Amino acid sequence: MAIAPPGPRLTGALLVSSAVVVTAAFAGLGSAFDYPDVLGEPAAQVLAEFGAHPWLVGSLFALLALGAAMLAPIALGTARLAGPSRWSTAAAATGVAAALVQLVGLARWPLLVPSLAATANDQAASVGDRTSAAETFTWLNTVLGQGLGETCGYLLTAAWPVLILVALRRRFALPRLFAVVGLVSAVLILAGLLVPLHVPGADATNFAGFLLWSAWIVWFGVMLLRGAFRATAAPSRGPAAQPLPA
Repeated sequence: MAIAPPGPRLTGALLVSSAVVVTAAFAGLGSAFDYPDVLGEPAAQVLAEFGAHPWLVGSLFALLALGAAMLAPIALGTARLAGPSRWSTAAAATGVAAALVQLVGLARWPLLVPSLAATANDQAASVGDRTSAAETFTWLNTVLGQGLGETCGYLLTAAWPVLILVALRRRFALPRLFAVVGLVSAVLILAGLLVPLHVPGADATNFAGFLLWSAWIVWFGVMLLRGAFRATAAPSRGPAAQPLPA
């Protein structure tokens, strides 16, 4: 049986909740695990840091993955709001894909890394086993982290606000600043693609992009909770876009 996309108010609640969950999880990881700076350390050191608080760090990564996964129902709900079009279909598919790649990329931390950290930090384990654990962690970090979660995640996460804004503008006259903030956050997020190339300032720009993106989705969510879109929606076959309160 098909599951209906969430309505405007539930989508608004998800938007706000996602920002809160991701921000809280990221702040907790920065405090308990020095994330993401710790990823610049050798694999053995990262696993040692993880092993110092495995349940706490693993739970925070699970919370971060949950916040990222919320983009899937958000994408479906906002596409429903925009009405049927190729742009809303593309936005829905892109948002769901962004949620999935980030979920898979982050899930390695609570599901796979604890056992690797236990082996790497076990003084009774052989040198070969400990080395193998560190090498496996490095491979997972490269493939699921940098390749899938970051590279694909940055591309898809940046594409989603662009697509949904285009889709919504076909039906609503969006506040100019709202559209600009969403588009600027998308551009800044794309700077993350330059981080592996060691471009100066790329990581800070990417981080600023996600902060701005978080503020934007909270703004988006508040507008939905206030009933702005639902109250001023144009008729489904009407050509004129309707203005929204900021």
